[in-house]
Amino acid sequence: MLRLFVGIALPPELKLRLSLLCSGLPGARWVDPGNYHLTLRFIGEVDEGRAADIDEALAKLDAPRFAVALAGIGHFGDRMLWVGVDKSPPLVHLRDKVESALVRLGLAPETRRYAPHVTLARLRNVGEAKLQAFIAEHALFRAAPFAVAQFSLVASYLTKSGAIYEDQADYPLY
Repeated sequence: MLRLFVGIALPPELKLRLSLLCSGLPGARWVDPGNYHLTLRFIGEVDEGRAADIDEALAKLDAPRFAVALAGIGHFGDRMLWVGVDKSPPLVHLRDKVESALVRLGLAPETRRYAPHVTLARLRNVGEAKLQAFIAEHALFRAAPFAVAQFSLVASYLTKSGAIYEDQADYPLY
């Protein structure tokens, strides 16, 4: 069984810039900068045959290249700290194409509203005041847009020290 997601890799210089945000919040378990990515769709556990079907479906997608910019910082409840994404119709278009392809294969549709972000940390016992102070300190974070020329099917292997990601296939945009 493979635990899969569809995502967009970030350029090395952006990963470095994001990593510089990652300190000063007790109780935050910071994501390894090598694992920073922009998720288009979490798939979950599938067998090898289903993974091959997913790969074939994603390889047929046509979507244009585009640029996207990271901006702002926020959190999902008391569990995750993230950097947001500027409004990007081409990103949503690509995500919708991925979603449609996966649903046509028989995967259950994603029920959560798409909220593009890059996870910086998983939170555990972080005080609300410290979290709000951290967010206020970094609220004006903004990165230059980066070019998105491809997206990837990625396997996620869970370990005690965190997830390890391995690209399974890359799909070029035109």
